[in-house]
Amino acid sequence: MRLGIMSDSHEHREKIIQAMNIFNSENVDLILHAGDIISPIMCSAFQLSKTKMIFVYGNNDGERIFLKQKIEALGYIIFPGRYEFEFHNKKILLMHEPDALDALIKSDYYDLIVYGHTHKIDIREGKPFIINPGETCGLITGKATVCILDFDTMKVEIKNL
Repeated sequence: MRLGIMSDSHEHREKIIQAMNIFNSENVDLILHAGDIISPIMCSAFQLSKTKMIFVYGNNDGERIFLKQKIEALGYIIFPGRYEFEFHNKKILLMHEPDALDALIKSDYYDLIVYGHTHKIDIREGKPFIINPGETCGLITGKATVCILDFDTMKVEIKNL
């Protein structure tokens, strides 16, 4: 099983399309977006995904009602704040801002914590496994990235857009 992980797409349609193409060609089983889509107009790029997507809102997502409607119309789901779920017997926490990240790590409750917000890649192996895929948009760091996590090997591959 493979997870596609992205964050901070910030209305960069071309980079979102590139991310969807990578995730589709890599046959990921689920895509997680850790927030900051910004505009509901970007949702048309997410419809290129061939698999299920789960989103959380970011601190820059302003038009949340319309964004939620557009995402749900595509058959995906978006959650405010943090979203906890199980995927292949692993407890996962998806969030945008890394609030209380150190405490969450020390809790030893989650197997995987995915966050965004900082626009910086952060990969920490162990329990919990921590992933910040960096920024999909490439506007702050100049480096547009997404990640693919192989659940069988727990290896992360960073993909440049």
